[in-house]
Amino acid sequence: MEMRIACAQFSPRVGDLPGNRELSLQLIEQAAHADAAIIVLPELATSGYVFESPEEARSLAEPADGPTVSAWGELAARRDKVVVGGFAELGPGGALYNSAAVVGPEGVLAVYRKTHLWDREKLFFEPGEEPPPVVETPCGRIGLAVCYDLYFPELVRGLAFAGADLIAVPANLPLFPRPEGERPVEIALAQAMAHVSKVWIAVCDRSGSERGVDWTGASCIVDPDGWLSAGPVEGYGTGILSADCDLERARNKAWGERNDVVKDLRTELYSTPRPASDPSRIASSSDRGASRSPASRAP
Repeated sequence: MEMRIACAQFSPRVGDLPGNRELSLQLIEQAAHADAAIIVLPELATSGYVFESPEEARSLAEPADGPTVSAWGELAARRDKVVVGGFAELGPGGALYNSAAVVGPEGVLAVYRKTHLWDREKLFFEPGEEPPPVVETPCGRIGLAVCYDLYFPELVRGLAFAGADLIAVPANLPLFPRPEGERPVEIALAQAMAHVSKVWIAVCDRSGSERGVDWTGASCIVDPDGWLSAGPVEGYGTGILSADCDLERARNKAWGERNDVVKDLRTELYSTPRPASDPSRIASSSDRGASRSPASRAP
């Protein structure tokens, strides 16, 4: 059954917690009016991103049951929608997290704390210590990742193999130079990740500039074959992009008659990678070319 997924790309204003909250609610309402069943907002959609100090970040953080997530939940219940959005979370004991919440008609379904922190985020946030969840919703199974998490195939594939139909990715992607005429590499990354794990991916980026940082605006919705169903927003500015998606396509992991993303895994050959500097990874001259069993092969 097809349903509409929407990504609401906008420009949060750092420090304007009430204004950003109100704007996010307006965009959720706008996407809901256009029949979107799942609505994804950017990373740190309520606080902005470029903090000047830990104190500023703390002043813009809210608990998971605070005003913003509660307001998203009330609107999701009223409009019978599922909302995924990023916020600065004030956790137990005063720790700060870069978090994302999934809220549905029945309330908060999950809160995920970003596990892979990017650059200066490490100055303000603690990394999450729990793997990202796959959440059963009335619209399907939604896995969560936040921005830089998408760069780690292990996390994406873990969500896909845990049953996610859709991986929702609130993001703040800083703009990097690229060759003229090329689309953002972050869109290509989302396409590759969706393709190799046969899963839908919806990235909701932010747009604009903030305290000297320009943002990419690379929101996109990608199907399980790796093709763009929607995105980017025209001009990479503010706007809502949407696509009608059959999420159950992600439950078929077959590539034709003879190949399957799950069944073709050779897990007996894989193990946790070690750093390149690990001496055990360097084979001696006598080892080179020798036949060894998979169990004894250095990863």
